[in-house]
Amino acid sequence: MPFEPIQQEKISHGVMRQIEELILRGILRPGERLPSERELSERMGVSRPSLREALADLQDRGLLASRAGAGVYVADVLGSAFSPALIKLFASHDEAVFDYLSFRRDMEGLAAERAARLASDTDLKVIDTIFTKMEAAHQKRNPSDEARLDADFHLSIIEASHNIVMLHMMRSMYELLREGVFYNRAIMFKQRMTRDALLDQHRAINTALQARSPGGARAAVEEHLHFVKTALSDQQKADRNEAFAQKRFEHEIKR
Repeated sequence: MPFEPIQQEKISHGVMRQIEELILRGILRPGERLPSERELSERMGVSRPSLREALADLQDRGLLASRAGAGVYVADVLGSAFSPALIKLFASHDEAVFDYLSFRRDMEGLAAERAARLASDTDLKVIDTIFTKMEAAHQKRNPSDEARLDADFHLSIIEASHNIVMLHMMRSMYELLREGVFYNRAIMFKQRMTRDALLDQHRAINTALQARSPGGARAAVEEHLHFVKTALSDQQKADRNEAFAQKRFEHEIKR
């Protein structure tokens, strides 16, 4: 018969499974510091020896990392998604930039469609809260804040789609974007007309999600990323034209 004796689970295994789930679901993020040992043992209702055993096992498996005198942190597991050589290759070829945006359009369109169907009411509140922060940052005309909130907004949609593999894959892609591997997002938020258009596009995405319209949410994301792709292409052309204009000017004043 396919039955086995029931064995009592060790306390440390329960601790491990809970922390694993928080990392897997993206609630605990890479680089985030865990509470102190005393606080964590009290919150989880376990003894310190059981907690230490669980944390040690998670560190051995590369999910947590300890820093001398600073505590225990979620390991930067996203850093291994792409090799340093591939990242340099991405940064040196324009086609990688536009392939990246096409990839985002496809993946985030799907994520928005899923989020409109599967997100909880609290998921949608998170998205709406971040959009409200975007509106406030827009009024302050702070390009770096707008760029940061832009990433947070898109990642909150991916989180609300409740696909764990997509979540970690796209977080890895956004880390490269934050590091400026593909392009400098802050530049796009320095131009008034572009900034206004971007805010309107994010508003359309948020409105469709709050209305739980899968088709509307996907279309709004795709329209937004098409705009980003076109704006970036136009900016690159303008930069090249300016470089040639500078050469013509320098040549002219020397004649």
